[in-house]
Amino acid sequence: MVDLADVQAAAKRVDGRIRRTPVLAAGPDLWFKLEFMQHAGSFKTRGMMNRILTGPVTSAGLVAASGGNAGLAAAYAARELGHSVEVFVPVTAPAVKVAKLGKLGARVVQEGGEYAEAYAAAVVRAEETGALFCHAYDDPEMVAGNGTLGLELDGFDTVLVAVGGGGLIAGVTAALAGKARIVGVEPVGACALHAALRAGRPVDVPVSGVAADSLGARRAGDIAFELARAARIDSVLVDDGAIIEARRRLWDEYRIVVEHGTAAAHAALLSGAYRPEPGERVVVLLCGANTDPADLTT
Repeated sequence: MVDLADVQAAAKRVDGRIRRTPVLAAGPDLWFKLEFMQHAGSFKTRGMMNRILTGPVTSAGLVAASGGNAGLAAAYAARELGHSVEVFVPVTAPAVKVAKLGKLGARVVQEGGEYAEAYAAAVVRAEETGALFCHAYDDPEMVAGNGTLGLELDGFDTVLVAVGGGGLIAGVTAALAGKARIVGVEPVGACALHAALRAGRPVDVPVSGVAADSLGARRAGDIAFELARAARIDSVLVDDGAIIEARRRLWDEYRIVVEHGTAAAHAALLSGAYRPEPGERVVVLLCGANTDPADLTT
């Protein structure tokens, strides 16, 4: 289990290597945490930096599997720390993310139709080469690094977090349990943590929908499940229409460009899936912006 002490240790380890991202006042009792401004465009750079710095890394370098953002974080962190990296992504990974991986110096391997298949291939590759395998979300160092985001939040009653495999909500929960209400937000078509909490254990779920590239884990991580269950977090679902509308509204009203998975957190408010009490101070984590903005106005 990852706890506050682990998150605090991670914060010291990654200090100077990650950005402390701003918080924007967005309305009465509403704020946005602008984590999409993080290096490589998502919160995962925090976790990946911490994972690589705890090592050990050999001459074989790093291997990661990703729907896109974890791979970008691995590529960025590897470049900054002087390591080679091989990133396995599904063939459905957005072209904008694949192209950016190449620009960051990663060797990209496209394997399978969804994250789980890319993950399986990456595990085999790491075993063959002796490279350090960097799990996208179910890893204590990743979770602790992600949790450093929570240390930058103070004075809020509620934190809305988009959930895929659970690496972000696990870190935020470790950092803020007992200090704020944590609300996990998932698409109806990719609800691994929601299903796990209902079943009492992680279970496989089908994956589909507009946010599947970033929130499309087939099964929630064990760390996220245990932390979420222990903290009794709230878990809500939003449909694709609500996610698309939230992404468009973020652009129209705030000129914020994010990916669909990120917009899921805001969709919980706009759709009424989560309804704050009067005066409840809510912060929405806007966690990633590796997207093609061409369809924002369509």
